[in-house]
Amino acid sequence: MEEEFKKIISGIGEDLNRDGLKDTPKRAAKAFQFLTRGYHQSLEKVVNGALFKTDNDEMIIVRDIELYSLCEHHLLPFIGKCHVAYLPNGKIIGLSKIARIVDMFARRLQVQEKLTKQIAETVLEITEGRGVGVIIEAKHLCMMMRGVEKQNSSMTTSVMLGTFREDRRTRAEFLSLVGRG
Repeated sequence: MEEEFKKIISGIGEDLNRDGLKDTPKRAAKAFQFLTRGYHQSLEKVVNGALFKTDNDEMIIVRDIELYSLCEHHLLPFIGKCHVAYLPNGKIIGLSKIARIVDMFARRLQVQEKLTKQIAETVLEITEGRGVGVIIEAKHLCMMMRGVEKQNSSMTTSVMLGTFREDRRTRAEFLSLVGRG
């Protein structure tokens, strides 16, 4: 990957021997591997068995999970927050595992719509809950730095599964609790 970054930097007309650029291809390759580490993570290792029996059947919400991802169309970052809720059905997942699931999918080349759906489907699958709601709000540098250059725009996506889709009261409670309703 380092060699590829050398080609990119040379391709824009920069001098790879310039003082500030001497180690840039190596640093860029290392950074890109870090930013896309989600490809090398497995759901089993991320969750690490952190599922616990419960008799709780009320909504569980993790709000404002920060996320950083790369747009698969331009390889530019999008940055935002994710809200995840689920209705347990006999088991709960460790709190940090929800944030780790968000990171696992965010640290891949993405579009926000697909990311939202992947998180929702995975949380539903792992928890075997009665329903899941996921909302992502993000700012996309591909829209802010190039193209239409709209600095104050943001994108909101949501996926509602199970009870969150079928029962408008459950959906309304979730939206209210995350400040979207």
